Amino acid sequence: MYSIEFKNVVKKFGKTEVIKGLNLSVKKGERLILLGSSGCGKSTILRMISGLETITSGELYLNGKLANNMDPGDRNIGMVFQNYALFPHMNVEKNISYGLRVNHTPADEIKNRVEEAVRILNLGGLEKRLPRELSGGQRQRVALARAIVKHSDFFLLDEPLSNLDAQLRGHARKELVKLHEIYKQTMIYVTHDQIEAMTVGQRIAVIHNGVIQMLDTPHMVYHRPTNIFVAKFIGSPSMNIFDAQQTGNTIRLNDKNITLSERWMAKVAASGAQALKAGIRPEDITLSLEPGENKVPVHIQYQEDYGSRVGYYFSINGEDVISIMRDDVLQGRTEAYWSVPQDHLHLFNQETENNIGYPD
Repeated sequence: MYSIEFKNVVKKFGKTEVIKGLNLSVKKGERLILLGSSGCGKSTILRMISGLETITSGELYLNGKLANNMDPGDRNIGMVFQNYALFPHMNVEKNISYGLRVNHTPADEIKNRVEEAVRILNLGGLEKRLPRELSGGQRQRVALARAIVKHSDFFLLDEPLSNLDAQLRGHARKELVKLHEIYKQTMIYVTHDQIEAMTVGQRIAVIHNGVIQMLDTPHMVYHRPTNIFVAKFIGSPSMNIFDAQQTGNTIRLNDKNITLSERWMAKVAASGAQALKAGIRPEDITLSLEPGENKVPVHIQYQEDYGSRVGYYFSINGEDVISIMRDDVLQGRTEAYWSVPQDHLHLFNQETENNIGYPD
């Protein structure tokens, strides 16, 4: 039995269809990330789980029970909002224990759970402070503590780290994973930050215009994207995409014919694609100063020094491309050569933008 199941769920606001026939099954105790840009529908999915949004059509099941008309208070959910939603007139201890007190949890149980949450989230000594006396990171930890003390079946987080600075976000991500390992609740985490998605999630649902584009592990989402949208959304910088201009057993890149392997040609033929887009991640492009067979000549238009890495910008078939390399191998020179690594190549149907698959 799945912990959460959406079956053909549609959500409309007026005539606007925000969620379009959602089918999604989440295992008990899983960390699932809902990843997408603003307005894609990811927060709406979270709010339907919590009961804060109604379902237009379709069915939602929580622990095997139909939840379409279930009251939010009966769903056994702990939720952390983007703005933390702390009570300004209550101190840390009272904010954390509020949900337990309104549910008439015994006083000794409340005390034990609050002390446990304070210890886990390093809030010791802050129990009597008001929210206005706390830093952003401390408020975030209070909001997390308030959710985890409920010992609920579901742990829902709506961009909980977006108000923190970069260094604090990194620390908070580790705390979230540790919390999940302790309590093993079913965690649904909404974010537009791909780093959070890759580091926190056991699976990632990439969402665009109310439709799941891909649902898989972080490794597969990064290395085997189902379409061009996923390929470009994941990665920083994102995957380079350009016309492949395939003829026979070759693709033409900057007036150079590159011979595809037999396995790649079999995959192209099986796909039935009339035209192809090629993709390759910046870190998979290695440049050199030496020409050679099957090497594509490129002109370096711009260079960036990141300290530990160097970025080189050039064009392939008129499309901007970036190579990320560990060392400055070109030493300021602008003419270089790229040997296309076919084991790191991605090919997409130009019409549908879907990945045609891989030789292996």
